Amino acid sequence: MKTKYELLAPAGDFSMLSAAVNAGADAVYFGLKEFSMRATAKNFTIADLDEVEKICSPKKVKRYLTLNTIIYNSELKKLEETIKKVKEKIDAVICWDLAVINLCKKYKIPFLISTQASVSNSESAKFYKSLGAKRVVLARELNLKQIKEISKIIDIECFCHGAMCVAVSGRCFTSQFLFNKSANRGQCLHPCRRKYYVKDDEGNELMVENNQVFSAKDLCTLPFIEKMKKAGIKSFKIEGRNRDARYVDAVVRIYRKALDKKLSKKEIEEGLKELEKIYNKGYSSGFYLKMPTADDFSKTQSNASVERKHFVGKVTHYFNKSGVAAVKLVSELKVGDKISVIGKTTGIVNSEIDSLELKNSKIEKGNKGDEVGIKISKVRKNDEVYLIKKNS
Repeated sequence: MKTKYELLAPAGDFSMLSAAVNAGADAVYFGLKEFSMRATAKNFTIADLDEVEKICSPKKVKRYLTLNTIIYNSELKKLEETIKKVKEKIDAVICWDLAVINLCKKYKIPFLISTQASVSNSESAKFYKSLGAKRVVLARELNLKQIKEISKIIDIECFCHGAMCVAVSGRCFTSQFLFNKSANRGQCLHPCRRKYYVKDDEGNELMVENNQVFSAKDLCTLPFIEKMKKAGIKSFKIEGRNRDARYVDAVVRIYRKALDKKLSKKEIEEGLKELEKIYNKGYSSGFYLKMPTADDFSKTQSNASVERKHFVGKVTHYFNKSGVAAVKLVSELKVGDKISVIGKTTGIVNSEIDSLELKNSKIEKGNKGDEVGIKISKVRKNDEVYLIKKNS
């Protein structure tokens, strides 16, 4: 019987959630306004969870709630209230603080152990299994051989793509020290991605050779995804709740194909080219194949993608019969341009503009202030339209 691998996608907002579901994710993970390791994402409210279910249920997509920050005494009452309210609205909680684990047990909610727990050996896996954990998201610092051993004990979830932190499993204090924004409370401002200079007591100054000395390249396992499958991993997790629907759509589609069949060399190369178009800081194999070296540090301060998106307008109306969207432009748009339309329910629709209309007349270019007509598959009022540009 063919093994079915779970593909787990990030949802930082509704557009990302819809994109993940439409692209073929088996499950999504998301946070609320509190207790989430991505406090800077838009996140969701408890009231939103009914809408989340409406989007996920038709395709049987599982919903995992992240309650994975450090919990303080003053928050225990609110934490319990939250867990009681979400019980019937999610499939599992991703956590590691024992207070969250105990409350999940109390209210009979399945729980998965977060990578924040840094589970890196069989004894730790046995311990969490004895507590009732259904799955462990292993520490980032393991190779495939080590993962294979632990997979004999409990179901394993591992990251397959996305940002990595140079601190042990993301437990970093740089943002806390510099800006009083704790990464362990989901508030990281990513000061690691900046350039740093080394200065001695005499005023001599050097720029650190690797530029972003604290900033790791993004993880990409597509070239060795077959080895990942053989390591006993049940769930393949994509990092990226702070990214966007375009990122989620591309990564989910590429890894969905890779998990469902063995890709040819050409298919892997094509997939990598697509991954280069979306947000990344360069790509690395992480710890899976070998210990990281200087080559695994990012050479860019922000984004190394070969394409970027530029906001050009909003959908004001969609005409179902003709399949045309009316778009109010804030920037120039012309025939031949590639666009992405992103919205809460739409998720993402990618298209190339074959024709433009203004006041029922064909035009080659629309300008700021124009309301133009674009032939495109189903989008919705207030969806945002982005021009996809080559990065110079």
